[in-house]
Formats: sequence, C-alpha cells, structure tokens
Amino acid sequence: MKKIKIYNGRIVTPHRVLHGGCVVIDDGKILEVSTKNIDVPDALEIDAAGHYVAPGFIDIHVHGGGGHDFMDNDPDGFLAIARLHAQYGTTAMMPTTLSSEKQDLLDTLKIYDEVFDKNKMGAAFVGIHIEGPYFSMQQKGAQDPRYIRNPVAEEYREIIAGSAHIKRWSAAPELPGALEFGKYLAENGILASIAHTDAIYEEVLPAFEQGFRHATHFYSCMSGVTRRNAYRYAGVVESAYLLDAMTVEIIADGIHLPAPLLKLVLKIKGADRIALITDAMRAAGMPPGPSILGSRRDGLPVIVEDDVAKLPDRSSFAGSVATMDRLLRNMINLADTSVADAVKMASLTPAEIVGIADRKGSLLAGKDADVVIFDDQVNIMQTIVSGRKVFTSPSFLEK
Repeated sequence: MKKIKIYNGRIVTPHRVLHGGCVVIDDGKILEVSTKNIDVPDALEIDAAGHYVAPGFIDIHVHGGGGHDFMDNDPDGFLAIARLHAQYGTTAMMPTTLSSEKQDLLDTLKIYDEVFDKNKMGAAFVGIHIEGPYFSMQQKGAQDPRYIRNPVAEEYREIIAGSAHIKRWSAAPELPGALEFGKYLAENGILASIAHTDAIYEEVLPAFEQGFRHATHFYSCMSGVTRRNAYRYAGVVESAYLLDAMTVEIIADGIHLPAPLLKLVLKIKGADRIALITDAMRAAGMPPGPSILGSRRDGLPVIVEDDVAKLPDRSSFAGSVATMDRLLRNMINLADTSVADAVKMASLTPAEIVGIADRKGSLLAGKDADVVIFDDQVNIMQTIVSGRKVFTSPSFLEK
C-alpha cells in the first residue's frame, strides 16, 4: 500500500488539537503524527482543507443499518451494515445480537466468523456483543419477551466455547445465577455489562465485584430510585454514578437522552468513562416508516418516526436510528462538550472499555490507520479504515 499523508487539518490527538501538522500512514498503520507538515516522498497526499482529522469512531453497540440486521444471519447484510456506518465515520464496530433462541444466536456467531476477513470496505468488526437473553422482564423494553430467561450455565458455556469473537455480554445482574455468569465471563476475558435490569445498589455492588464493570445504554431499561415497602433504594443509574470505575455507554441521539441528561452524565462520569453508541437497528440510514427489530424471520414490528424507532403502540423506544456523526454533533451542541472530548467518547474511551486501545482509538504512531475527516458541523468528509479509503463525500476534494 502506498504511503498516505493527510495535511492542512486540525488533528485531534488524545492530548490536544494540532494545527498545521500531518498524519502519515504506511501499510495500514499510523507511521507518524507530526506537529509540522513534513515532506513524505511518493506519498498520496490528502488535503484536509482545514477540517478536523480524528481517530475513527468505534461503535461498541450496533444492531444494524441500511435495511439489515445482524440477526438476519445474512453474510451480505453484515457487510452492508459495515459499509453504511462507515459513511458516518465509524471505523470499528461490535455487531450486537438481541434476545433470541439459542440456535439463532449460534448462527449469528457462525456468520460473523465467515465474513470477518471479507469485510474490506466498511467499518472493521472487533468482536461480538451479545445482548440478552438474560434480562429482567420488568425492564425488557423492546426485547422479545418470548426469549427472555435466567442465565443457564450449560447454555452460556456452550455459546462461549463455540466462538472466540464474543467480547461483551449484556445481562441483568440480579437474576438467579447472574453473579456466577458474570464471574465466568470475566474468567474468559469477556466484558460483563449491566442491561435491562431492575437491580438496586445492594445487587449492583456484588455484581460489579464479579465483573459487571459497564452499563449498557445507560438510563434505558434500567432502574433508578425505587421504593420497596416504603423504603427508598438506589437503582442501577445511581449505582453507576456511585461506582467511579464503572463505565457507561449512552445513546446521544437527543431522544433516548435529552440535553439535561446528556449534561448530567458528562458532568458526573466524564469523557474517560463514557462511550457513545448508536444502538442502531436496521432502519438507520433509511427513510421513516414501518420496520423490524431483530431478524426478518421473527423480529418485532416497529415504526420509525421522530428520528427514533418505537414499538407500534408507542409504549417504548425500539432501538435507535442514529449514526455516530449525529452523536458527536449532539454532544457538542446539546451537552456543550468540546470537540476533543466528543471525539474521545467516540473513539478512545470505547476502545479502552472493550480492550482494543492498544491498536485503535487514537492517532498515535503504531496504531491502526483508522481516520475520519469531518467539518465543523460533523459532516463526514472521508473515512479511512486500516489505511483504506472506504468512504469519500462528493463534496470533499483530494489532491
């Protein structure tokens, strides 16, 4: 691969924004980030035209997009989702499942294995996120109640043994057997995440100690302050605030979390503990109207309106239709955060949460050349994955 030099941009590093520097890419890796526009003989030069040059966005919770869902178990659909989200700055993603029959989940893991090496023109796959089926029925949200159940050791051990690509698993920690499940995940290098849960602090704390270190789509489908027999108890929301080391992920579409809550999460947890996620379902990048959450075969019918997916009776949101550029835009415009912190929540922080910060998440020499160029309104000009240009906006000129 020919060397690439990106210059004349505002380079977003973990420490500062560099003006007048350049990023040099060689063989899919970042060779150098210079504070000056250095000469790189025979390199393909990309003039960033004064736009931001940032590490590519990492979406650690995404179900689909462009009319496809990962649980359709269609290899072409996997690749189409990766291409769709790359248009919006995503350079790495964790395909995410939903509560389902065990065989459907095993089929999804099999398809992931089949397409992993074929994904050359979209956001890279960096592991599977299993969401469910071990959830609280009281906090099921749009998860299909037909498949919600308590953890079964024989089942989850079989699933984990069958794939080396499972990197995180979301479950409710208060369920019978959940603590043993969290411990088993930790022993196998899998991040246990708290989700769709009615737990109180007294249940969250031991779960945290057993490996539940992260909160899935924070605020959505989880308990807050509750009363039991007249006594108040802190819920999962308050627990995540109290436990400084617990990380959270937020759907910053402005709908799942309005501006005041975006500001509150940022104020308490900070950019080092927050990952921006789309939680996007198949309707992301598609026009509004009827859609399906989950697989085409037996997923739940939903309606997309007001820039969000809902159950047909409007009783619950049913996943997001957001893309990563929208999340950054909202954090800057609604939560009043800096571009640098918004980028951190979309790149370095999620990379650290899922254990890939050694190779992704920041523009540092030696890391994968995952780069996004965007303007002041966070319109994506170009997306580069491992040194390959996978998307270029028609309005962006190169030389």
